[in-house]
Formats: sequence, structure tokens, C-alpha cells
Amino acid sequence: MIIKNLYSKGFRNFKELEFLPSENMNVIYGDNAQGKTNLLEAIWLFCGAKSFRGAKDSELLGFNSNKAVNSCDFIFGETEKNAKIIIEQNRKAELNGKMLSSASKLAGNFYAIVFSPTDLNLVNDGPMVRRRFLDTAIGQIYPLYNEKLRNYVKAVTQRNTVLRDLKFHSDIEFLLDDFEKSLAVLIKEVLKYRYRYVEILKEILPEIYGGLSGKKEILNIEYSSAISKNAEIEEIAEILKKARKEDILTGNTSVGPHRDDLNLILNGSAVKSYGSQGQRRSVCLALKLSEAKVLKRITGEYPIALLDDVMSELDRSRQDFILNHIKDWQVFITCCDPSNIKGLKNGTVFQMKGGNFCNIMVK
Repeated sequence: MIIKNLYSKGFRNFKELEFLPSENMNVIYGDNAQGKTNLLEAIWLFCGAKSFRGAKDSELLGFNSNKAVNSCDFIFGETEKNAKIIIEQNRKAELNGKMLSSASKLAGNFYAIVFSPTDLNLVNDGPMVRRRFLDTAIGQIYPLYNEKLRNYVKAVTQRNTVLRDLKFHSDIEFLLDDFEKSLAVLIKEVLKYRYRYVEILKEILPEIYGGLSGKKEILNIEYSSAISKNAEIEEIAEILKKARKEDILTGNTSVGPHRDDLNLILNGSAVKSYGSQGQRRSVCLALKLSEAKVLKRITGEYPIALLDDVMSELDRSRQDFILNHIKDWQVFITCCDPSNIKGLKNGTVFQMKGGNFCNIMVK
């Protein structure tokens, strides 16, 4: 897919901005706090997801602005579409002139992947961050997955309530039998999506990381769960039952997709334990670029790539890979130091200052 035109008014520091990007590589550079990341954030919202910076909708409004409007003309497949997001206290969205019931309904109509400096947490932080990566990636391809995941989280919360009540009312334990069978169905549904996604990711990730590292290092990934890929519902229910004693003591469900993880292995060792800062950054970037390739394989559509401050701490060869070896899809890169993009061979460079473009150069 390709963005043809983006219009933004009252969003963050954009009083009024019109952006006509190139169909391939777009580099946006400028000093800090000029609006580079705001531009990527405005694009990302068309996925139907929340801000990748963790901002509340009300925080997306510009100074002294009580309303923001972002409008995007884009090509999806062979069809030209328009999406509009209106932000007041919360977000509303339109697609091709029709109001949607919620902004999240844009999911499946606009694809993007985003890398930002906070994504280093994919390696450095705990399993919850990696699960969120998986859930966001899968939910963009399969919007139904988001509903199944919400139902699963709700069911786990309900089981936890029963577990805590059991400390005071042990005679209600029998209620868990039927409840855990229903929970087992939800677990199998969620894991079906996750295992399927990681199987494809396992094929693509080593190739992407090999390109970044000049084929000097090998990166592998495994989905880690107490429940196997082929476990049947009855088996999952039995696993939940066996965990009851411990779960009653803690008041929490100890097995299930909410406790799973992704293991990232570089040259046979855990990246989190042994990877250098540069390797960790490259691993996180490779995950994001692989997310785009998985999306293309499943949907037939390349997503928009939003790479925020991606060039810092990368050596020249890795910068060259990002600038010149990502082919056939539209990429937006932000950076502060223009020297980081001297190696760009083909693309458009936009200089941003004070929430607008002050210089445009085509290479």
C-alpha cells in the first residue's frame, strides 16, 4: 500500500500540514521537537491502533486546539481510499466518507509497522512487551484475533476472581471444572494464531537479520509456552486443573498465553543476556522489518514502514541496508543528523522545522 497524501490540522504541533510523500523511501530530518515523530504517529493512527508513544487521545491535540483532523489518501491493493481521523476528547474515524463505529475499525484497512527507540524494550524488558508485539502484529492482519484475545483476558480475570474467593469458600471449587473447559477453548484459539504467526516469522527473521549483519550473525526465534502447539482442549483443561493448587495460593492463573514469551537467540545465545547494545538494536529492527514481510506474505500487501530515529547507533553497513535495500514498499525514516543519510541513493528527503517542511530534496 502507498500513501499519496496526508493532511493534518491541529494535531500535536501541526497547525496545518500537507505531506506528499515519495512512493518509496522518505527521510524526514531536523532538530528535536520539530514534529518528525508526530508525523509518523499521525500515519500510525490510521491502523486503528492507539499511539505508539502511549499517549492518550486528548494528548494528541495541539496547543490551544480542541480538535484535530488527520486525513489520508492511500492506495490499498489497486483501490484508492480515504481515511479520516477526528480527535476531540477521543478519536472518531471515517473510511471513504462513512463514519465507523470506532477508530479501531480501521484495522484491516490500513497496514503499517513502526519502530521507535522504545522498541529496544522488545529485548531489554520482560515477556509482556514481546507478547504485546505479537498481539499487535497479529491483530493488524486478523482483526478477529483482537476480539478473541479480549475474551481470553476477560476469562482469565474471572478465573482469578474465583481463585481468590476459594481461599474463603473452598466448597465452590467445583465451579472451575466447566469454567476451565471454556477457558481452554479460548486458549487454543489464541495460541493457534500465535503459533502460526511465529512459524512464518521464524522463516523470515534470519534472512532480514542476515541482511542487517552482513550475514555475519544468525538470529532465531522460538515461541515459549507451557502449552504445546498441538494440545487439544481437554489437555489444556487438564493443565489448568493441575495448576489450581498453586494458582489458589497466588490468586492468579499461572499458565496460558498471558504468561508466554518469545525467545530470541543470536549465534546460539540469548540476546537479552549476551547481546551488545548494537546487536539488540539490530534484533529489534529486524523483528519490525520481519513483521512487515510476514504481513505481505499473508495479505499480499506491504505495510507502510515507519522507522523513528532508526539510524543512530547503527554502523555504515547497517545504515546502507536500511536506506538502500528495503525494496518495493513505502518507508518513512526520521533522523536528527543528516550525515546519517549521506549514503541514500534513491528517495526524497524532507527537512522539518516547527511542524512544517522547510526544504525538500529528491535523490
